[in-house]
Amino acid sequence: MYVCYTGMEQGTRHVGMFEVILTRRKRFGWRWQVCDQSGKIFAGGFERTRPSAKYHGERALFFLLSQAYLRNRSAASSED
Repeated sequence: MYVCYTGMEQGTRHVGMFEVILTRRKRFGWRWQVCDQSGKIFAGGFERTRPSAKYHGERALFFLLSQAYLRNRSAASSED
């Protein structure tokens, strides 16, 4: 599980917790999902191998967190 924080200048504020879930799909492969703590799915996909599904799930999580950071950073710089 990963926790996302915002508001670096005024102290951190808890935004949410994200999780990468891997699910075995019988003999066809693995499904990956990036969800928040309420179960809302932000990204998902299907891969043939577990390592590939883990990689793509963690990559999607990293992209999600980096976009949130960049969005907060650009909003803070536009307020100056």
